[in-house]
Amino acid sequence: MPIFTRRARALAVTLAALGGLAVPAPAQAGTPGAFVALSDVAPSILQDIRYDTPHNFVGQRIDGYRRPMCILTRQAAEGLRKVQAQVVRQGYTLKVYDCYRPQRAVDHFVRWAKDLADEKMKAEFYPNVAKDRLFADGYIAEKSGHSRGSTMDLTLVRIPPPVQRPYRPGEPLVPCFAPRDQRFPDNTVDMGTGYDCFDPLAHTDNPAISGAARQHRDLLRSTMAAAGFRNLPEEWWHFTLNGEPFPDTYFDFPVSRGSLH
Repeated sequence: MPIFTRRARALAVTLAALGGLAVPAPAQAGTPGAFVALSDVAPSILQDIRYDTPHNFVGQRIDGYRRPMCILTRQAAEGLRKVQAQVVRQGYTLKVYDCYRPQRAVDHFVRWAKDLADEKMKAEFYPNVAKDRLFADGYIAEKSGHSRGSTMDLTLVRIPPPVQRPYRPGEPLVPCFAPRDQRFPDNTVDMGTGYDCFDPLAHTDNPAISGAARQHRDLLRSTMAAAGFRNLPEEWWHFTLNGEPFPDTYFDFPVSRGSLH
Protein backbone atom coordinates (compact mmCIF):
# COMPACT_ATOMS: atom_id res chain seq x y z
CA MET A 1 0.00 0.00 0.00
CA PRO A 2 2.37 2.86 0.94
CA ILE A 3 4.90 3.25 -1.85
CA PHE A 4 7.80 3.90 0.47
CA THR A 5 7.97 0.81 2.67
CA ARG A 6 10.59 -1.06 0.65
CA ARG A 7 12.97 1.84 0.56
CA ALA A 8 12.60 3.22 4.09
CA ARG A 9 16.15 2.44 5.17
CA ALA A 10 17.65 3.73 1.94
CA LEU A 11 15.62 6.88 2.32
CA ALA A 12 17.15 7.59 5.72
CA VAL A 13 20.58 7.60 4.10
CA THR A 14 19.37 9.88 1.33
CA LEU A 15 17.86 12.29 3.83
CA ALA A 16 21.05 12.46 5.80
CA ALA A 17 23.13 13.03 2.69
CA LEU A 18 20.91 15.61 1.08
CA GLY A 19 19.58 17.34 4.14
CA GLY A 20 16.13 17.03 2.58
CA LEU A 21 17.07 19.30 -0.34
CA ALA A 22 16.62 18.61 -4.02
CA VAL A 23 17.06 20.61 -7.19
CA PRO A 24 13.64 21.45 -8.69
CA ALA A 25 12.85 19.82 -12.02
CA PRO A 26 12.06 21.96 -15.07
CA ALA A 27 8.49 23.17 -15.36
CA GLN A 28 6.19 20.71 -17.09
CA ALA A 29 4.43 21.76 -20.26
CA GLY A 30 0.83 21.09 -21.20
CA THR A 31 -2.45 21.05 -19.31
CA PRO A 32 -2.73 22.35 -16.68
CA GLY A 33 0.79 23.75 -17.08
CA ALA A 34 2.10 24.83 -13.72
CA PHE A 35 1.76 21.46 -11.96
CA VAL A 36 4.64 19.16 -11.02
CA ALA A 37 5.18 15.80 -9.36
CA LEU A 38 6.38 16.39 -5.81
CA SER A 39 8.88 13.56 -6.25
CA ASP A 40 10.63 15.61 -8.96
CA VAL A 41 11.02 18.61 -6.65
CA ALA A 42 11.47 17.04 -3.21
CA PRO A 43 12.16 13.31 -3.65
CA SER A 44 12.95 12.70 0.01
CA ILE A 45 9.38 13.47 1.12
CA LEU A 46 7.48 10.23 1.82
CA GLN A 47 4.24 9.55 -0.01
CA ASP A 48 1.33 7.45 1.31
CA ILE A 49 -1.46 8.41 -1.10
CA ARG A 50 -4.45 6.95 0.69
CA TYR A 51 -7.06 7.66 -1.99
CA ASP A 52 -5.19 5.40 -4.41
CA THR A 53 -5.87 2.56 -1.95
CA PRO A 54 -8.91 1.12 -0.13
CA HIS A 55 -7.63 2.46 3.20
CA ASN A 56 -9.75 5.58 3.36
CA PHE A 57 -13.17 6.57 4.65
CA VAL A 58 -14.88 5.31 1.47
CA GLY A 59 -13.13 1.95 1.55
CA GLN A 60 -12.11 1.79 -2.11
CA ARG A 61 -9.78 3.47 -4.58
CA ILE A 62 -11.15 6.90 -5.41
CA ASP A 63 -12.06 8.08 -8.91
CA GLY A 64 -9.28 10.00 -10.63
CA TYR A 65 -6.35 8.40 -8.80
CA ARG A 66 -4.43 6.46 -11.43
CA ARG A 67 -1.09 6.46 -9.65
CA PRO A 68 -0.08 6.83 -5.98
CA MET A 69 1.65 10.17 -6.51
CA CYS A 70 1.52 13.71 -5.18
CA ILE A 71 0.91 16.42 -7.77
CA LEU A 72 1.04 20.09 -6.76
CA THR A 73 1.49 23.52 -8.27
CA ARG A 74 5.18 24.29 -8.59
CA GLN A 75 4.93 27.00 -5.91
CA ALA A 76 3.40 24.59 -3.39
CA ALA A 77 5.94 21.86 -4.17
CA GLU A 78 8.85 24.23 -3.73
CA GLY A 79 7.34 25.40 -0.45
CA LEU A 80 7.25 21.82 0.81
CA ARG A 81 10.87 21.38 -0.24
CA LYS A 82 11.76 24.23 2.13
CA VAL A 83 9.70 22.69 4.95
CA GLN A 84 11.41 19.35 4.40
CA ALA A 85 14.83 20.95 4.76
CA GLN A 86 13.76 22.38 8.12
CA VAL A 87 12.17 19.28 9.62
CA VAL A 88 15.03 17.02 8.53
CA ARG A 89 17.37 19.10 10.68
CA GLN A 90 15.15 18.20 13.64
CA GLY A 91 15.10 14.49 12.91
CA TYR A 92 11.86 14.22 10.92
CA THR A 93 10.67 13.83 7.36
CA LEU A 94 7.38 14.95 5.87
CA LYS A 95 4.90 12.39 4.61
CA VAL A 96 2.04 13.40 2.30
CA TYR A 97 -1.30 11.59 2.29
CA ASP A 98 -2.97 13.63 -0.44
CA CYS A 99 -2.12 16.60 -2.66
CA TYR A 100 -3.93 17.69 -5.82
CA ARG A 101 -7.35 16.01 -5.86
CA PRO A 102 -9.38 15.99 -9.10
CA GLN A 103 -12.97 17.18 -9.00
CA ARG A 104 -14.10 13.69 -10.04
CA ALA A 105 -12.66 12.41 -6.74
CA VAL A 106 -14.63 15.00 -4.80
CA ASP A 107 -17.73 13.94 -6.73
CA HIS A 108 -17.01 10.35 -5.67
CA PHE A 109 -16.95 11.47 -2.02
CA VAL A 110 -20.29 13.24 -2.48
CA ARG A 111 -21.94 10.17 -4.03
CA TRP A 112 -20.60 8.00 -1.23
CA ALA A 113 -21.84 10.39 1.46
CA LYS A 114 -25.35 10.29 0.01
CA ASP A 115 -25.40 6.49 0.17
CA LEU A 116 -26.34 6.15 3.83
CA ALA A 117 -26.24 2.35 3.69
CA ASP A 118 -22.50 2.22 2.99
CA GLU A 119 -20.78 2.46 6.36
CA LYS A 120 -18.09 -0.19 6.02
CA MET A 121 -15.31 2.17 7.16
CA LYS A 122 -17.32 3.99 9.84
CA ALA A 123 -15.65 2.21 12.76
CA GLU A 124 -12.28 3.75 11.92
CA PHE A 125 -12.93 7.12 10.30
CA TYR A 126 -16.22 8.48 11.72
CA PRO A 127 -17.36 6.28 14.62
CA ASN A 128 -19.09 9.12 16.49
CA VAL A 129 -20.65 10.91 13.51
CA ALA A 130 -23.92 9.89 11.87
CA LYS A 131 -23.36 9.57 8.14
CA ASP A 132 -26.35 11.78 7.38
CA ARG A 133 -24.50 14.58 9.23
CA LEU A 134 -21.33 14.52 7.12
CA PHE A 135 -22.43 17.45 4.91
CA ALA A 136 -23.99 19.52 7.69
CA ASP A 137 -20.95 19.08 9.93
CA GLY A 138 -18.55 20.08 7.16
CA TYR A 139 -16.73 16.78 6.69
CA ILE A 140 -17.84 16.41 3.06
CA ALA A 141 -18.37 19.24 0.56
CA GLU A 142 -18.97 19.53 -3.17
CA LYS A 143 -15.77 21.52 -3.70
CA SER A 144 -12.32 21.04 -2.20
CA GLY A 145 -9.31 23.31 -2.03
CA HIS A 146 -7.26 20.27 -3.00
CA SER A 147 -8.65 20.57 -6.53
CA ARG A 148 -6.91 23.93 -6.89
CA GLY A 149 -3.55 22.20 -6.59
CA SER A 150 -1.92 24.05 -3.69
CA THR A 151 -3.45 22.16 -0.75
CA MET A 152 -2.01 19.02 0.77
CA ASP A 153 -2.55 16.63 3.68
CA LEU A 154 0.63 15.67 5.49
CA THR A 155 2.31 14.60 8.72
CA LEU A 156 5.72 14.04 10.31
CA VAL A 157 7.70 10.79 10.49
CA ARG A 158 10.82 10.17 12.54
CA ILE A 159 14.07 9.46 10.70
CA PRO A 160 14.82 6.67 9.96
CA PRO A 161 11.22 6.00 8.89
CA PRO A 162 9.74 2.92 10.57
CA VAL A 163 8.39 0.32 8.18
CA GLN A 164 4.62 0.60 7.87
CA ARG A 165 2.69 -2.58 7.19
CA PRO A 166 0.10 -2.55 4.41
CA TYR A 167 -3.57 -2.14 5.19
CA ARG A 168 -5.47 -5.39 4.69
CA PRO A 169 -9.02 -4.86 3.36
CA GLY A 170 -11.50 -6.38 5.76
CA GLU A 171 -9.22 -6.22 8.79
CA PRO A 172 -10.81 -5.18 12.10
CA LEU A 173 -11.14 -1.40 12.29
CA VAL A 174 -10.12 0.69 15.30
CA PRO A 175 -11.35 4.26 15.89
CA CYS A 176 -9.02 6.89 14.46
CA PHE A 177 -8.89 8.63 17.84
CA ALA A 178 -7.89 5.51 19.81
CA PRO A 179 -4.48 5.54 21.51
CA ARG A 180 -1.66 5.39 19.00
CA ASP A 181 -0.65 1.85 19.92
CA GLN A 182 -4.20 0.60 19.23
CA ARG A 183 -5.19 2.29 15.95
CA PHE A 184 -3.85 1.43 12.49
CA PRO A 185 -0.01 1.34 12.76
CA ASP A 186 0.80 4.32 10.58
CA ASN A 187 4.50 5.15 10.86
CA THR A 188 3.81 8.82 11.61
CA VAL A 189 4.68 10.34 14.96
CA ASP A 190 1.74 10.60 17.36
CA MET A 191 -0.59 13.38 16.21
CA GLY A 192 -3.43 12.52 18.57
CA THR A 193 -5.59 10.98 15.83
CA GLY A 194 -5.06 9.16 12.58
CA TYR A 195 -5.40 10.80 9.18
CA ASP A 196 -8.89 11.76 7.92
CA CYS A 197 -10.40 11.37 11.35
CA PHE A 198 -13.90 12.87 11.30
CA ASP A 199 -13.91 13.92 14.92
CA PRO A 200 -13.36 17.08 17.00
CA LEU A 201 -10.14 15.56 18.33
CA ALA A 202 -8.69 16.16 14.86
CA HIS A 203 -9.14 19.93 15.29
CA THR A 204 -5.62 21.30 15.43
CA ASP A 205 -6.04 23.22 18.69
CA ASN A 206 -8.36 20.81 20.49
CA PRO A 207 -7.36 21.21 24.17
CA ALA A 208 -7.73 17.48 24.80
CA ILE A 209 -4.61 16.91 22.71
CA SER A 210 -1.52 17.28 24.90
CA GLY A 211 1.97 15.92 25.43
CA ALA A 212 3.92 14.62 22.44
CA ALA A 213 0.91 14.86 20.11
CA ARG A 214 0.48 18.56 20.93
CA GLN A 215 4.19 19.18 20.34
CA HIS A 216 4.08 17.41 16.99
CA ARG A 217 1.01 19.32 15.81
CA ASP A 218 2.56 22.62 16.83
CA LEU A 219 5.86 21.77 15.15
CA LEU A 220 4.16 20.83 11.90
CA ARG A 221 1.97 23.93 11.88
CA SER A 222 4.72 26.39 12.80
CA THR A 223 7.17 25.01 10.26
CA MET A 224 4.55 25.04 7.53
CA ALA A 225 3.48 28.57 8.47
CA ALA A 226 7.08 29.80 8.24
CA ALA A 227 7.15 28.52 4.64
CA GLY A 228 3.91 30.28 3.70
CA PHE A 229 1.23 27.65 4.36
CA ARG A 230 -1.90 28.00 6.49
CA ASN A 231 -3.60 25.23 8.42
CA LEU A 232 -7.28 24.32 8.32
CA PRO A 233 -8.26 24.49 12.02
CA GLU A 234 -10.56 21.47 11.78
CA GLU A 235 -7.84 19.15 10.38
CA TRP A 236 -4.31 19.06 11.81
CA TRP A 237 -3.02 17.50 8.55
CA HIS A 238 -4.50 20.02 6.06
CA PHE A 239 -2.50 22.97 4.70
CA THR A 240 -2.88 25.45 1.83
CA LEU A 241 -0.27 27.71 0.26
CA ASN A 242 -0.88 31.40 0.90
CA GLY A 243 -1.23 33.26 -2.38
CA GLU A 244 -2.00 30.04 -4.26
CA PRO A 245 -1.78 30.53 -8.04
CA PHE A 246 -5.26 29.15 -8.87
CA PRO A 247 -7.53 30.41 -6.06
CA ASP A 248 -10.74 30.08 -8.09
CA THR A 249 -10.02 27.11 -10.40
CA TYR A 250 -11.04 23.54 -9.60
CA PHE A 251 -9.17 21.14 -11.90
CA ASP A 252 -10.28 17.67 -12.93
CA PHE A 253 -7.31 16.08 -14.67
CA PRO A 254 -6.43 12.63 -13.24
CA VAL A 255 -3.60 11.96 -10.80
CA SER A 256 -1.07 10.42 -13.15
CA ARG A 257 2.35 11.17 -14.59
CA GLY A 258 0.73 11.57 -18.00
CA SER A 259 -1.26 14.59 -16.77
CA LEU A 260 2.00 16.53 -16.49
CA HIS A 261 3.07 16.12 -20.13
